[in-house]
Amino acid sequence: MAEIKIGRMVLGVCQTNCYFLYRAGAPEAIVVDPGDHGDKIASALERNGFQVAGILITHGHFDHIWGCKELKEAANAAAAQRGTEPVKVYALEEERELMMDAHMNVSRQMNRPYTCEADVYVKDGEEITLAGMTCRVIATPGHTAGGCCYYFEEAGILLSGDTLFQESVGRTDFPTGSMGTLIRSVKDKLFLLPDETLVYPGHGDSTTIGNEKKYNPFCV
Repeated sequence: MAEIKIGRMVLGVCQTNCYFLYRAGAPEAIVVDPGDHGDKIASALERNGFQVAGILITHGHFDHIWGCKELKEAANAAAAQRGTEPVKVYALEEERELMMDAHMNVSRQMNRPYTCEADVYVKDGEEITLAGMTCRVIATPGHTAGGCCYYFEEAGILLSGDTLFQESVGRTDFPTGSMGTLIRSVKDKLFLLPDETLVYPGHGDSTTIGNEKKYNPFCV
């Protein structure tokens, strides 16, 4: 089976990382956190020969969902032309309220109120298989109450959203945030993954679990 690869687009006012995962040589891609300009994400993927197989949301803050509805609409229009199943949006069930509240997801404070609803609300430990790629949902509350990470064990890849950054962690001063809860999520869940696991965060550069266990000042 072909190797799982990952690409990145940096989007919007917060320079949010939007990732797409695909098997080498295959046309389908999983999109993670369409932070803005969903139509542009769809166009860029199409230009490079990709079809959207599904959309994963790590958490519901505005800068991670602003492009969700546009991307889903464009992807579903393309799916209808191909005669394939509609594209679905996935998020942790505990994040439903925040995604559907423009104050809680901070979009109202940014003068661009926005809400987004997932088609499938998943649970901690649940596995999602799309386009022949499987990831495990890891609930990591703290940055938000329903934040989660997606672990592609086969590829040794973790999509960490705003839970874990390169030698930092997510802020916790927005609705439903808790620093104590966030640190427990990182130590008790993410730090159990193999040290060589590649971590792709919601902002900034990638890192590894091993590096964060050694050098992250918030988690020592």
